[in-house]
Amino acid sequence: MTEVFKFDYSAGMTETTIPMLPCRTSLIDSVVAFYTALGFDTTYLQRSPYAYAVVERGPVELQLYGMKEYDPASSHSGCYVLTENVDGLHAAFRAGLKTAYGRVPTRGLPRIGPLKDMSYGVRQFLVTDPTGNTLRIGQPISEDPNHRPAPKETFARALHMADLFADSKQDLPGAAKIIDRVLGLTDEQPTPVQRLRLLVLRGDIAQRMGEAERAAELLEEAAAVPLDAAERTSAHDALARLAELRD
Repeated sequence: MTEVFKFDYSAGMTETTIPMLPCRTSLIDSVVAFYTALGFDTTYLQRSPYAYAVVERGPVELQLYGMKEYDPASSHSGCYVLTENVDGLHAAFRAGLKTAYGRVPTRGLPRIGPLKDMSYGVRQFLVTDPTGNTLRIGQPISEDPNHRPAPKETFARALHMADLFADSKQDLPGAAKIIDRVLGLTDEQPTPVQRLRLLVLRGDIAQRMGEAERAAELLEEAAAVPLDAAERTSAHDALARLAELRD
């Protein structure tokens, strides 16, 4: 995974890292169209003797190179983009994708994920292009720059691990197993907000796995979780995702 960042030196030098991401050659036009929908400008496009494209959005530049036999379904390529306005970018990306595709794609390729506060101190979302490259767009929400260990509390840890399995590892069955196990516990119970988040994530996973009936059951159960005003505020992102999944 490549990060986009800059080093500023006292002497005035600036070095920039530019991600070079693989792209199935036959998809180069659809990939460029995808980034156009996200608000990127295409500053270079070459189709022969090999496919190559450069797209830019403000200070973020991505370069895409063609590979004839590249398999988007098995892609693990991507980069992390730090921003000071993750909510604004998420809204802008969703709006652009809806205009381009007639809907907001949340499953398959391409897709955009929900906006979440992660346990390791960032608020982020993931967006994946038609050839399988994933951009993680994040904003720090803590002054502590150190990477945190996984939470120890049972349900917080389950949410943490299930998010990693579902999005970082793309292991949907593994994520489902984690959630099913903790929801089946009898000696411990999650808080209402934790239960809601677990059910919404599990319903999201079920939808992505093509289990429509199971997803509907989980999302209905999530919608029935009683929350007071403070809990609804705390669960804002999960409630927004719930509404989207049930739409």
